[in-house]
Amino acid sequence: MQKTLGSEGHRALVQLITEKRKAAGLTQDDLARILGEHQSFVARLESGQRRIDVIEYVTISCAIGFDPAVELNKLLDDA
Repeated sequence: MQKTLGSEGHRALVQLITEKRKAAGLTQDDLARILGEHQSFVARLESGQRRIDVIEYVTISCAIGFDPAVELNKLLDDA
């Protein structure tokens, strides 16, 4: 199995999270505070330097305010 960091799917997931965060009017710092993390955590995630596991994806999605299952299905449909 290939590594996912930097893959097309990983980039699409990162783009989704970044776009949803911005659409919600949240800065990286805002999201980090909600998650109990440092801003650098969000910056590394959005720059593709950090892998996103399933639990993190769900937690981040809920923090931003979107349904993780719906958006993941859209990504899979577009793949």
